[in-house]
This record gives sequence, C-alpha cells and structure tokens, in this order.
Amino acid sequence: MKKSRAAVGNRSGRRKQASSQEGKEKCAFGSSQAKPSAPSGPARQQKALLQASVSPYHLFRDVAEVTALQESLLDWYDRKKRDLPWRRLVEDEVDLDRRAYAVWVAEVMLQQTQVATVINYYTRWMQKWPTLQDLASASLEEVNQLWAGLGYYSRGRWLQEGARKVVEELGGHMPRTAETLQQFLPGVGRYTAGAIASIAFGQAAGVVDGNVIRVLCRVRAIGADSSSTLVSQHLWSLAQQLVDPARPGDFNQAAMELGAIVCTPKRPLCSHCPVQNLCRARQRVEREQLSASQSLPGNCDVEECAPNTGQCPLCAPPTEPWDQTLGVTNFPRKASRKPPREECSAICVLEQPKALGGAHILLVQRPNSGLLAGLWEFPSVSVNAEASGQHQRAALLQELQSWVGPLPDTRLQHLGQVVHTFSHIKMTYQVYSLALEEHTPVTIVPPGARWLTREDFHTAAVSTAMKKVFRMYEGQQPGTCKGSKRSQVATLSKRKKPSPGQQVLESFFWPHVPTDAPSLNTAAQ
Repeated sequence: MKKSRAAVGNRSGRRKQASSQEGKEKCAFGSSQAKPSAPSGPARQQKALLQASVSPYHLFRDVAEVTALQESLLDWYDRKKRDLPWRRLVEDEVDLDRRAYAVWVAEVMLQQTQVATVINYYTRWMQKWPTLQDLASASLEEVNQLWAGLGYYSRGRWLQEGARKVVEELGGHMPRTAETLQQFLPGVGRYTAGAIASIAFGQAAGVVDGNVIRVLCRVRAIGADSSSTLVSQHLWSLAQQLVDPARPGDFNQAAMELGAIVCTPKRPLCSHCPVQNLCRARQRVEREQLSASQSLPGNCDVEECAPNTGQCPLCAPPTEPWDQTLGVTNFPRKASRKPPREECSAICVLEQPKALGGAHILLVQRPNSGLLAGLWEFPSVSVNAEASGQHQRAALLQELQSWVGPLPDTRLQHLGQVVHTFSHIKMTYQVYSLALEEHTPVTIVPPGARWLTREDFHTAAVSTAMKKVFRMYEGQQPGTCKGSKRSQVATLSKRKKPSPGQQVLESFFWPHVPTDAPSLNTAAQ
C-alpha cells in the first residue's frame, strides 16, 4: 500500500518531537543539520579540476530533474520496500540514541553481507543487547560468539568498542552528525556515518555504497573506474545533490534498495525501474540498438558526452569499447581485483575421547589483533605450501606439545585439506587429528586454551573455517559417512554454482558494499 504524505508527515512529527528532546541533551556534537567540512588543499584543487572537466552529460541538468528523480524513487520505495527488522525498529523508535544504535548495528552487519544472512543475526543481537549500555557491558567473548559465522569479525569488535566509548565518554548519547560519527566511532567510515546520520537523525547527508555506485553510474552513464579518486568524488557529489532534505533517510535507503533488487549487477530489471526515463545507460542501449537496426555507425561516448577538452574522466577509456551484449551492465566498469594471497596452515583436532563428562576437543584463542582476532580455533601452525608431510607433522606436534605436554607423534593422522577464502587470504588447512586414547585426561591447560565438548564447540566463538575443519574431522569418525579425501576437499572448498533461477533470487538479497569496506580488508576478519 502506498504511503501517504500524511503518513510521512506523522513520522516527521515524531522526529521533530524527538529533536526537541535532543536539544535538551547536553551533547558536544552539535546540530544534526551541520554541514560536512569542505575539502582543503590538494583535495579542493582535485575537486575543482574534476568539475571543470566534467561534461553536463554526467550531471543533472536542473532542479526539476533532481526533483523528478527524488519523487519517482521515493514513491517506488514507499510501495516496494522490503519489510526488514531494522526498518521496523527505526520507524517505531522515538529515542534518538536507540534509533541510531539500531541503524548502526544494521549498517555494520550489512557490510559485504547479504540481507538474508543478516536478518537472523540482527534479530538475535538486538534481543541480547537492545541498547548501547547493554552492548557496552558485554564481553568480547560474548560478541564474538554471537558474531560467529557472519565473517569480518573486526566489525563486532568495533561495535562493542564504539558502544563503550559512547557510554563512557558521552553519557550514552550518540554523536548527531555524519562528520562527528565518523570522527568518534571506531570502524565507521563516510558511508556508515552518513547512513546513521540520515536515517536516525534526519541529516541531509548523501551516501555511496556498492548499490548506489551502480545506480549512479548507470543513471549518468559513468564508465570510468568507479574506484578511482576522481570518479569517487563525483559520485559523492551526485549523492549529496540528490538526497531529499525532507526525507534523507528514506531517500538513501531507496537508492540502495533500487540497486539491491532492481538495478542489480547482472540481469537488471530495467522495465521495473522507477527512474528509467532518467537513465542515460538505458538511453545508450536504445540508441545502440537503433543504430544497429538501421546499419548506421553508433555514436561514441565522446560525441555524446562532448567534454570541453580531451578524454572525459568519467567516460570509459577508448581501450574499453561498448559491448553490445552487456547492455546497461556496461556501467559501471569492473575494477581490477588483486587476487588473495595464498597461505597454508597445518591444523589438528586434538580430542580426549575418555574425558570426564564425555569427549572433549582442544581449542586455543587467537591473538587480540590481526586475522580472526580473539576467536577460538584448533591448534595450528603456519607451514610452507611445498613443505613435506613429515615437516608439517613435526611443526604441528611441537605446537600441540606447547599446550598439553608430550604427545605420541605416531598417532597424528592426516585427514585431508580444507580451503577457505577470507577477504584477502586464500587459506589451505592441512587437517590432522590426534586422539588421546590411553592418556590420563588432561584437565589443566595454559591461559588461552580450553577443552570443550562437541556440543559446546558448535556454540563457541569459532570461525566458519573452523566449522569446515570440524566437519571434515567428524566425517572421518566411526559411524559416519567418510567418503574420499578428494570429494571432501571439493565439498569444503567450493560452493555449488547456483542455477540461473537461484541467481535471480539471490540478487534480491544483494549485500551492501560500502565505500568504507576496503578498510575491512586490512583488518581482522
């Protein structure tokens, strides 16, 4: 059912009421209408250079065109938006700090993660820690345990660190502007700050994530590398120009929603797009089709774009000509990706089958910084991928003995390998097992290690990679279906390619890829 303007007004009234409450709070971060600081020095010069060289073809002509896009997109969003738990929380919440917290958690979880995956995690998180104060009092172990399986584990740690900062330093009141959110909260970049400020506080701050990049590049036919500094600056400028000051949060969500369920990376649903009449990529497709049907040479981007001087910095380079088979998906051009570096690790599931209370397995905790910081894993050691099995066994046995004392190396069994790709690392685990059948049960271990039952393992703060390793181990136990090592490696290292129908369905749950996200690739995953 289409949302009426009266409904929007009612929501606006609640926001005004909440804003009056906000004015009474003594917060050092100022008004929600504060403007972002202007770029200075080289950044200002670069922006001026871009503006001088950009053709009107990549801009919006006038206020009327901007207004037409805003109205069409918001009308579509009111009718077609998905019913998601964080949207319900924000719409029903009057308290500004709780509203901002709800948005913050959702936006962080949605980074590089599909909506369908996030829903369950978000619901459990908000049930366990409904306020900033609840999260601030939680332990990192509890946070990692709930986050287990969601990936990019540094995100959970940043949320907790940020909650503690807000509670301890600001009395539980969230910063009120995009600029101060970005300055104050760990792990919060320009996109996340803008999303919180616009959705929770009504600040007219534009946002640019992967979905918005795709929408803007197609609407304004931007074919240059969207990850370049010049193009990124232009996209942020367009996003700020387009955001509706009356409904900034809804507009930003509408732009992201459009990219997630209509203007998808592959097979976009152009006939369902509310702004198709304003889309230069669609106009380009129609022009190319007409030229082909009339056997006439197509117009090139430079002629259509007509830059003032030389090659337009926003058009695709001459080395990347138009591909008729791609249609609107010619935009945006895919940036070249650096392949993940390859690493190898020998890892062992060490079990005490006859321990008191049932079989126990040994887990050790990773360091508090770096890859998978603070999570639990089976004892492991980095090895050269070309190292012999004998060398791997010796190194792994030494690591195991550092935790539990002397062990028999003759019972260390190689089970196979598990391949798991993190954002920037392709890790191959050589999986071993060792059962302490005749040993006196080990009950005392150094700090940073613990014995857990198999049941406790499944609820512990362990990564998806460790769950893969454990599945291989369980598959080798008596009474289970073992299968060949080759089939296990294939099962654990590769996902089945989805059918075309599945791919279309998955596009409806396309994840956020915020412009903050690259910082995650160098942090603990």
